[in-house]
Amino acid sequence: MRILYLDTFSGISGDMTVGALADLGITPSTFEWELSKLELGDCHLHFERQTRAGISGVKFDVHSGATHDASQDPETGHPTALTSQAADAQDHEHHDHEHHDHGHHDHGHHDTEHHHQGHGQPGRQPQASRGFSEIRALLEASELSDFVKQHATSIFHRIGKAESKIHGTSIEEVQFHEVGALDSIVDVVLSCVGFEALQVERIYFSSLVDGHGTFRSSHGEYPLPGPATLEILRGIPIRQADIPFELITPTGAAIVAEFHHAVGVLPEMRPAKIGYGLGTRNLPGRPNVLRAILGHLEERNAAERIVELQTNIDDLSPEILGAVQDRLFRAGALDVFFTPIQMKKSRPATMLSVLCQPSAFEKIEEIIFAETSTFGIRYQEMSRKTLEREVVEVKTVAGAIQIKIGRHAGKILQVAPEFESCNAAAQRSHQPLKRVYELAIEAFWSSSVAFGPNTSSQLEKVVDLPR
Repeated sequence: MRILYLDTFSGISGDMTVGALADLGITPSTFEWELSKLELGDCHLHFERQTRAGISGVKFDVHSGATHDASQDPETGHPTALTSQAADAQDHEHHDHEHHDHGHHDHGHHDTEHHHQGHGQPGRQPQASRGFSEIRALLEASELSDFVKQHATSIFHRIGKAESKIHGTSIEEVQFHEVGALDSIVDVVLSCVGFEALQVERIYFSSLVDGHGTFRSSHGEYPLPGPATLEILRGIPIRQADIPFELITPTGAAIVAEFHHAVGVLPEMRPAKIGYGLGTRNLPGRPNVLRAILGHLEERNAAERIVELQTNIDDLSPEILGAVQDRLFRAGALDVFFTPIQMKKSRPATMLSVLCQPSAFEKIEEIIFAETSTFGIRYQEMSRKTLEREVVEVKTVAGAIQIKIGRHAGKILQVAPEFESCNAAAQRSHQPLKRVYELAIEAFWSSSVAFGPNTSSQLEKVVDLPR
């Protein structure tokens, strides 16, 4: 499986994402051709090879107008050279100031004052503000692909929704100043263009890191992470580093929220290409770069290590135990089950057992201690081997039904219709549930995932399942 892993150890912004995709090999001509499908007027793209703390990567910038001066590497003070991928963009001149720092606070519903002037960066040039409806109409009227239109619109909707909640207004009333500006629209659209061009099946992100402290906007002094960034990342893990600057912009946060398959450690993969997208600022103690790793997810045929946690409970309501089970699954448990047991003095009790990845152990342990009445937990590490799993959809006379299949060494060994899908089909078709199960199995084996490329059109792949 071809995947992309974005390492956000120094945060993420739209321009850094585009730079990293360019460093992976998406050519400037590809970006320029796709951007020409959008009615943005006179704008120019720049892809320059620079370094940050010894790491070479691509600094992406965009400007409107016809003239600009040569840029310099913030680390050396010398003029920069274009990347090899950007050779076809050498006829474009460089912008007269660096307005595309990934530290800028680029969310909307604010005045055009640069939100990070307190960081020592020049203010962005005022640009016309746009509302969400205007941006959506701009995208819909373009000849961009359905993939780019859908995801770019969704990214702006995520930002607009966050802003409307923060400011107590409707999304249609939110006026994007920073995010609605030319460069931010370009960042979002070209990020989507790059993801589509890479043809990856999944996008992973590392654990998100933002700076600490505050920044000043036209509304006053705000804490980091910024309110919009934090709202967009609801439900996604984030921590702060000892760096007094914003590292995650709302645009960067919305890209993560829109595309993430998972957020966490590097999955087991075979790297094929590595690229770096650069921010403008030199950060203390770390390179100001976004690392992009393109490769293939490693097939895990060997046994993996998991942790089993157990505890005996004899004084807790079954309703509470049911709620605990739900929370454990949401926290990443692989399985949660109850076993009736008999404790001392012949007291009936329940043994709670939880299986999880080692990385989720501390979180699972905390939930058990906090949500149950136990005073102790037993645990042990063990090996587990699983089939490669995915869900496919088959068409039957009772309707579409999802089926989970399990493979080993490419051979299908298990086929199991999903209960909820079968139950819904049985209700729709007024057929017995048992018969619907039979129809699903028959349709699967008469279609044939197992049977080569020239298969029946009855079958459609839905999703790969984590083990």
